[in-house]
Amino acid sequence: MFPTKFNPKVTKNHVIILLVIFIFALLYLFFSSDDGNYEDDYYAEEEIWAEECNVAGLILQGDLYTYATDSDEEGYDMTSSESIVYYINEAEKDENIKAIVLEIDSGGGGAVAAEEVENALRRASKPTVALIRESGMSAAYWAATGADVIFASKNSDVGSIGVTMSYLDNTKYNQKEGYTYNQLSTGKFKDTLDPDKPLTYEEKQWLQEYLNILLGNFVDVVAENRNLEVAKVSVIANNGEVLGDEALELGLIDRIGDIHDVKNYLAEVIEEEVELCW
Repeated sequence: MFPTKFNPKVTKNHVIILLVIFIFALLYLFFSSDDGNYEDDYYAEEEIWAEECNVAGLILQGDLYTYATDSDEEGYDMTSSESIVYYINEAEKDENIKAIVLEIDSGGGGAVAAEEVENALRRASKPTVALIRESGMSAAYWAATGADVIFASKNSDVGSIGVTMSYLDNTKYNQKEGYTYNQLSTGKFKDTLDPDKPLTYEEKQWLQEYLNILLGNFVDVVAENRNLEVAKVSVIANNGEVLGDEALELGLIDRIGDIHDVKNYLAEVIEEEVELCW
């Protein structure tokens, strides 16, 4: 049977409960509309290149290392491989970008950083160009070999296919000043390259073997990417860096030119006018 009398107490409780449920429902809808990954949402909305850009320009300037650090030295330049690789990958995902240009002005850096940039360029599905300006040497040249085509000025320093670990030995200065080096380490090679101790013959032999392995890796990469014989690259490595014209004759680069020549080349490749954005 239905009640014949209106019960205001029950009605008031029902209203309060309904209001509470309604408020929680609104809060749930508000927060559930966002997946909570604010960082991903931010970068998803970030536009690296404008819509009118069809060629992505990246810069490798100064020493190349896996990550960049702040330096107190005035005028010191550094580029991280992680940033270059990131932008290469972003260019790959951008439908408006048809090609990638890596502008290089560097005397070298770390082997791993060079390998990371070289791999990213080589794996890119879009046309890639490396443009060497003042210099593209050592690790910077290693990185450049991953590109489909390498441009350089006839006056550019190119190559310097080699590895170094040279350092300053402070032992004679320390002896003159009255300092004594107390060696406390585990393993006979643990404190090798400590500038306050003399380098032993055994350490020098071990380090030279280490450098030879790195050089072999470098030579193999250049030979493979530039379609050259390993023996020829080994000879080039012994001669240091060369100017652009000789680099072209040796097969280290593909063309002599500047950014305007690169744009003209890419216009033919992508079959449209180049809008290069850095």
